[in-house]
Amino acid sequence: MNSNNKMETVFVDTNGNLSTDASFGKDAGEQVAGMADEHLLDAYSKAVIHAAETINPSVVNIEVRHRVERSGRNARGPEERGGSGSGFIFTPDGFILTNSHVVHNASRIDVTLSDGRRVPADFIGDDTETDLAVIRIDAPDLIAAAFGDSETIKVGQVAIAVGNPYGFQCTLTAGVVSALGRTLRANSGRLIDNVIQTDAALNPGNSGGPLVNSLGEVIGVNTAVILPAQGICFAIGINTAKFVAGQLIKEGRITRSYIGVAGQNVPLRRRLVKFYNLPVSSGMMVISLEPQSPAYRARLLKGDVIVGFDGQPVAGIDDLHKQLTGAKIGKSISLTILRGIDKLDLEIVPEESKTGD
Repeated sequence: MNSNNKMETVFVDTNGNLSTDASFGKDAGEQVAGMADEHLLDAYSKAVIHAAETINPSVVNIEVRHRVERSGRNARGPEERGGSGSGFIFTPDGFILTNSHVVHNASRIDVTLSDGRRVPADFIGDDTETDLAVIRIDAPDLIAAAFGDSETIKVGQVAIAVGNPYGFQCTLTAGVVSALGRTLRANSGRLIDNVIQTDAALNPGNSGGPLVNSLGEVIGVNTAVILPAQGICFAIGINTAKFVAGQLIKEGRITRSYIGVAGQNVPLRRRLVKFYNLPVSSGMMVISLEPQSPAYRARLLKGDVIVGFDGQPVAGIDDLHKQLTGAKIGKSISLTILRGIDKLDLEIVPEESKTGD
């Protein structure tokens, strides 16, 4: 303290020397800020490296052959055309998740593992409505990927995509989760609900590969990009993929009922949850209805929020998908909705889904 009773700020440099120079303080502050940024970037790099090292042994390259009938007078039987994509091992006994559009109607499927081994694969089943498929290989020493929980991911969290774009095996791209609960209509015309949007770059050949979090846990199955946009890529949530994969392994196909709506997950107002004593705090908001569908005939409206189906709570699209099984086809089902501030029960009769081959 000086003779005028004014406080002086004392700074200590990296050598332990004292200074009252304000400019030194400014430089020191900038140094500290720079060091903090460096530590943050280093932590981010370590997280991405850890995720890559965790997931890479489970990622596979998938090569397929398709028989295509030739046209014209001189056609001599079918010709074979090739294609490729990605996938990942999710059980130690060789089950692999990938996209339906990668392996659908393939006459031959070959898988190349991360260690270079190449083995033939058997087709187990696929589901075109979610663009998911399961194949299986017979090989020793397989490393299965760990599943995360797509219901707990947040917009802004790190998202890492691994695949084989243009044949470059185990290529990694990193970004963030850009949005949740998207509804995507693919180029094939398929409507896919509840997809994860990310800016982790995807290219041809990435299809079917895993989207993982910073722990290397799979949170989605990469499926599509929007061209010519940049940084708009999509993945099927792993919770949906787990359900579909289980059914495909058990039955080889999914017989699914259908009500004819597209929607997105939305939070519910707390007052409504409390007033109606709802068992869920979110639901599925209807954003479109197909003409003459069961939902149309049940007088469902755009903006309605589905919170229950056949006496079971519906917290979002995944819950509704799980309820739309083959056992519900042709049965009168109670559909619980919120329309504005009113809670209504509608009767709906699901039909068999016609989406498929």
